[in-house]
Amino acid sequence: MKNLWDDTQASVCKNDLALRVYTSNLLGEDDALVLHGGGNTSVKIRENGEDILYVKGSGWDLVSIKEEGFAPVRLSALLEMAKLESLSDTDMVLGQKAAMTNPEAPNPSVEAILHALIPFKFVDHTHADAIVTLSNSKEGEALIAELFPDFLIIPYVMPGFILAHTIHKMTKDFDWQKCRGIILHHHGIFTFDDDARRSYEKMIEAVTAAETFLDSRTTLSLNISEPKAHLDTDTLKALIEKAKGQKVVMAIDQSPLALKYASQTHLKAFATRGVLTPEHIIRTKRIPLVIKDRDMAGAITEYLAAYMAYFNHYAENETMLNPAPNYAVVKEYGVVLFGKNEKETHILRDIVTHTMQAVLRADQLGGYRSISEKDSFEMEYWELEQAKIKA
Repeated sequence: MKNLWDDTQASVCKNDLALRVYTSNLLGEDDALVLHGGGNTSVKIRENGEDILYVKGSGWDLVSIKEEGFAPVRLSALLEMAKLESLSDTDMVLGQKAAMTNPEAPNPSVEAILHALIPFKFVDHTHADAIVTLSNSKEGEALIAELFPDFLIIPYVMPGFILAHTIHKMTKDFDWQKCRGIILHHHGIFTFDDDARRSYEKMIEAVTAAETFLDSRTTLSLNISEPKAHLDTDTLKALIEKAKGQKVVMAIDQSPLALKYASQTHLKAFATRGVLTPEHIIRTKRIPLVIKDRDMAGAITEYLAAYMAYFNHYAENETMLNPAPNYAVVKEYGVVLFGKNEKETHILRDIVTHTMQAVLRADQLGGYRSISEKDSFEMEYWELEQAKIKA
């Protein structure tokens, strides 16, 4: 992974928040680190006699975030929240908003409490492909432990307050000075330092180590250049629009990667093993539609029934989202994406591309394994994640 730090550009930054913007933009420039609103960053600044956490605001992308995209929250209030045994999403949002020094700023990231807990000035969090590829392999726990002995490693925990409180309990007698970062299984990585450059470079170094390991153990042999099957795209589009109850913008991916992915022998079992990182589920759903023969209508009917069964199994008082698929993997043809507009279709394509690469690599490390179906449901129906796509 390329280190994009530039001394000349950094020297223009006149204060810590400007440096925070600069290194956040650097992280956002590499889509192997974050995609479409993913990841978050923060900086702790002393203002008017109190410590303020400036944390990425919801709705902002790291690649384009500016100073006004950071939410200023009183650090002491966030640290008190971390100590609570339980905290509802509503109360967390209200508490964070009440602790902001600028009520006009965007809502703080759902990871604001965790950023507050990390006792360093600059904190960087990404969903780096190489890290989640390793942790989403069946040997992931052992591989991550071997590669990152000086990191705090956390089994998958629901993001937000639950994750922050878990880390609060785990680090009560923890020597943070000996810790180079945090790896959250199936989720991502944190690095931190009192120096903006060092926090950024720790991220680059850690992800590079993961990439180097993957390159030594896996290959992406993309030797299929032409589809072997035909698809009646007009009929598929009409069927999807009927299932969704709305018009869609459809895009077709027949890249060598998509063709390789769609050529697997046991395609349905292969392509329906879950998301690469939890927040992707609000874009892609847990699994795609898989079409293996000409019976597209039957495949969609089966998908809708399976989604409704999934919802009914885990739902308590949630209202079911649209059960129709957001993308399809078509045997020997490629991948087809269904967005409500061109922007959404583009986002879907990016996420699915990174997922396909990771799945093919993780399978060479013993097998790909995502979070559980139950954990997937909790993320898909988490109101704080849904708010991101409604904004």
